Amino acid sequence: MSEAPVALPASGEESVRIERARCYAALDLGTNNCRLLIATPNRGGGFRIVEAFSRIVRLGEGLTASGQLQPEAMERAIAALRICAEKVRRRQVTRLRAVATQACRSASNGPEFIRRVEAETGLKLTIIPPDEEARLSVAGCANLLDPEAEAALVIDVGGGSTELSWVSLIEDGRPRAKPEVIAWLSIPIGVVTLAERFPEPEDAKPAWYKAMADAVKAEIARFGAADPLRPLFQQGRAHMVGTSGAITSLAGLHLGLKRYERARVDGLWMTAGDCRAAADRLLELGPAGRAAEPCIGKDRADLVLAGAAILQAVQDLWPCERVRVADRGLREGMLMALMKNRRRRRRRRGSGETR
Repeated sequence: MSEAPVALPASGEESVRIERARCYAALDLGTNNCRLLIATPNRGGGFRIVEAFSRIVRLGEGLTASGQLQPEAMERAIAALRICAEKVRRRQVTRLRAVATQACRSASNGPEFIRRVEAETGLKLTIIPPDEEARLSVAGCANLLDPEAEAALVIDVGGGSTELSWVSLIEDGRPRAKPEVIAWLSIPIGVVTLAERFPEPEDAKPAWYKAMADAVKAEIARFGAADPLRPLFQQGRAHMVGTSGAITSLAGLHLGLKRYERARVDGLWMTAGDCRAAADRLLELGPAGRAAEPCIGKDRADLVLAGAAILQAVQDLWPCERVRVADRGLREGMLMALMKNRRRRRRRRGSGETR
């Protein structure tokens, strides 16, 4: 999708300039969350975040059973998207990319919902395919890839799907200038779909948790395109990067945070043992205990164990001692692409090129 200038309905606050620098925005409507990032580019090729918004909307609630987005779920999503649209207007965003992922991909009424969103909020969402979602997530996490490693597995756990990207970090024995995705896989299992498939019993036991992990492993085990990288994982020359609300919640629990602190979570290294210990702790806490945890809360209390089970399944199939936690991913990848396209256009104008 090519980027386009923002064109939203008129607002009484459009005349208020909050940020004089050129603002870019990336919006991700997933199966569980609606997230927005607004940022300005910096001279180093990166960006500075000027505003962030995230709300759990559970757009995919009931989708597995019905095949359709449910009325209450759509209302929750549109309410969050109205807030996003207003933030985009107030920040006078010049370039916006807004995407929808698995819930809208798989729902029979997904395209109809996208048209409704535009009519009611002015936001033009594009339903992106899984391969683009995986590529953008890897781009958004690129700064967290260990330059001393030879390969990495980026795990993006969503509400309705999970994307896995196997990345090569070396070429001819030397670090690559740019990480290369060797293989990728998208499975139609995320924290919402897995939790709905395996409702938590009153007395959650390890067998129930194992059943969730086994269901995920069944989806991944037959995938062989990444097998050439297995020796690097077996020899400790590779690591994982985990990006999702569930994985950052695990990290917060591991650190014993009294409130969520992105600066401490993003980029945190955890061992495979740390991940298992955090999952065991989640089982012990039960729903009420998880809801009381500051880095989990009631909105994620019934989903975080499903995320832990997905991570466990991947770790079982691709044993790896080191896991890096990412509080970044798809939106950051979109912002980087938007800003890169801007720089490319400026170079063309400077050289006198025309399309």
